[in-house]
Parts: sequence; structure tokens; C-alpha cells
Amino acid sequence: MTPSQGRDGGVGTGGTRMRAIRWVLKPLVFIACLVPAFRLTAGAFGFAGISLGADPVMVMLHTCGKWTLNFLMITLCMTPLRDFTHSAVWLRFRRMFGLFAFFYGLLHFAVYLLLDQAGKLGALWQDVIKRPYITIGMSALLMLIPLAATSTAKAQRRLGRRWVRLHRLIYVIAGLGVCHYWWQVKKDIREPLLYAGGLTLLLGYRLWKQRRSLLPGINVARVAGTDVS
Repeated sequence: MTPSQGRDGGVGTGGTRMRAIRWVLKPLVFIACLVPAFRLTAGAFGFAGISLGADPVMVMLHTCGKWTLNFLMITLCMTPLRDFTHSAVWLRFRRMFGLFAFFYGLLHFAVYLLLDQAGKLGALWQDVIKRPYITIGMSALLMLIPLAATSTAKAQRRLGRRWVRLHRLIYVIAGLGVCHYWWQVKKDIREPLLYAGGLTLLLGYRLWKQRRSLLPGINVARVAGTDVS
């Protein structure tokens, strides 16, 4: 029995599982990731009895921003889940979750510019200058652009080691996202505090793993790998 057979319970079983992930599970996860956007769209047009309340623009802004953070955190969870379960299946969803973070970040920005600021670029620029939390949010969104643009396997091969360094920006982006959320909250900081605590744990785990890989007798290739998220 080959090592791959031992892990998968046979070549045929492993191939069937991979096909099930690609053609069944991934489409289902993709649709689930779109549910918040579908719900906002339905609420905006009053479909299915869904309402966005008295201030729909603020609801849309808050929801899109929160799901941007959610998907950043979920993306960062994939490597620890791979390590704890000894299964690389989690990594097959990492790119999807990262792209959905970018998608909801763009929606967040679009709602802010087109609905909150009525499409006025001058008003947007004034907000960026005067409100630090908006400056931070814009910086995070701009950093997400090169990550989304280089998320393909072809880009990874072309950039080589530079791809790994570039995609470590996700740590900075997630930190800026938490700061953006925390700074705009006036009184109740419980939710931003939860995000900050979760991010601290995720980054702390990566720091611990990196330090552990430097210890003698540890298989650096196995522990450290080339993970960036």
C-alpha cells in the first residue's frame, strides 16, 4: 500500500472524496458565502418580507463590513484547522474565503461611496482625511487588491517566494480591519473585542509555530511549510 493509499483508504476512495469536495461541497460553501449578500439585496428591494429597518444604508454598511472581517478571520483559521486535524482539505477553501473577504470589502466600499456619500468623491476624500478609522479601512481595502489579483495558482508559480511575502499582508489587513471596526464603535466594544481576541489567538499561534520550527529536532518543512494564512 502506498502512503497516499494509506491516507485515503485507497486511490479510488481518495479520488472520489476530492471530486465530492470539488463538485459538491465547494459549490455549497460558495452559495452559503453569498447568503448575506442575497439577504441584503432582498431587503433592499423588499423581497420575501425581508426589511433592513429604518436605516437600510447603515445596515448594509455594517453587514458588509462585518462579513469582510468574518471572512478574513475564517481564512486565517484554515491553516490551524489543517494543523489540528492533519487534513489539507481545509486549504482547498482558503482561496475562496479570501476572495469573499475582498468581495464583501468591495461591497462595503460601494455602499459607503454610492449610498452613504451619494457618489461624491470629494466627500469621500474629506472623510478619508478627517476620519482616521476610514483611512484605516481604505488602506486595508487597497491592500486586499493585490492579494485578490494574485490569488491564482498561476500567479503563485510566477511570483515564487515573493507570493508568500506578498500574501502575508493578510495579517496586516486583518489587524487594520479590527482597528477600523473598533475605532468607529462609540460605546459597545464587545464585538470588536471578540475580533481582536480571535485575531490575537490566530497570530499568536503562527508566532508559536514559527518559533517552534526553529527549535532543534523539529522538522522545519513539516511544521513551518509555506503557509501564509
